[in-house]
Amino acid sequence: MSVSDRIRITGERVLSKNYGTLKSISFAWRRADGTWQTLTRDVFDRGNAAAILPYNLARRTVVLVRQFRLPPYVNGHDDLLIEAAAGLLDEASPEERIRAEAEEETGYRLHDVHKVFEAFMSPGALTEKIHFFVAEYEPHMRIGNGGGLADEGEDIEVLDIGIDQALAMIADGSIADAKTIMLLQHAALNLFR
Repeated sequence: MSVSDRIRITGERVLSKNYGTLKSISFAWRRADGTWQTLTRDVFDRGNAAAILPYNLARRTVVLVRQFRLPPYVNGHDDLLIEAAAGLLDEASPEERIRAEAEEETGYRLHDVHKVFEAFMSPGALTEKIHFFVAEYEPHMRIGNGGGLADEGEDIEVLDIGIDQALAMIADGSIADAKTIMLLQHAALNLFR
């Protein structure tokens, strides 16, 4: 039996359509014991995204960004968030979008981007799936300052830091962004061995 055989959408109401679409969805779910349960969940759809970790094996460094994020602040994080460069796909392919996003945010024009995995980041409430990439970089590949797009509210600082320092920042809580932690752990296990 597929999931489609176990669910019946019974109602859908748009709650907000601003930065994405927030809907309240009512549905009947067929439980494992065969009984039907009626539930309602709020689902936020803001589109899918891509994230990238530029790395330099010889220098043992990675490129990250630091910026203000309202949701972590509202949840008690009184600091800028350190993250991997990322952005919404906006109708582009993941590979196409992540190259443009890396250049906008970090100033690096990356050539060979490699997809390493994809994941749903918060499947209890968000539809968003992130496509995760890595790419080798060299200092000469930096063609601009980065910093993001001011008209999108971006005010981004570019960080070029050692992989060991970045991993220590996970342990001490300085890096608290899930996508960034996932990419750094992938790099530690598969790239910087």
